[in-house]
Amino acid sequence: MVELDPWYVAGALAIAFAITLSLRALPFAVLRPLRKSRLVMAMGLWMPVGILGILAASTFISTASVDWATAVKAVVAVAVTAAVHLWCGRRTLLSIGLGTLTFVALVNFL
Repeated sequence: MVELDPWYVAGALAIAFAITLSLRALPFAVLRPLRKSRLVMAMGLWMPVGILGILAASTFISTASVDWATAVKAVVAVAVTAAVHLWCGRRTLLSIGLGTLTFVALVNFL
């Protein structure tokens, strides 16, 4: 059995801690001067919508390739998600949760 020097272990942990902390703090330090940039503000506005659009398109393509009945259920679930989102004051977790529950219920019970 190899016996480790406690100072060696402490030094390795200190180096790992410093590297991890630096890598986690670096994006915030870089973004601070860019926060007022029009590009960063536009990306902050449109990227979530774009990512959700790509995710939705990917889901619909994989769902529609299974069969049309499942695709119709997915469209109903999207309609429920959009309606709840607009009707309940744009509460994202509520609308996504109810849309997901709708889809799961339609797929499993109909």
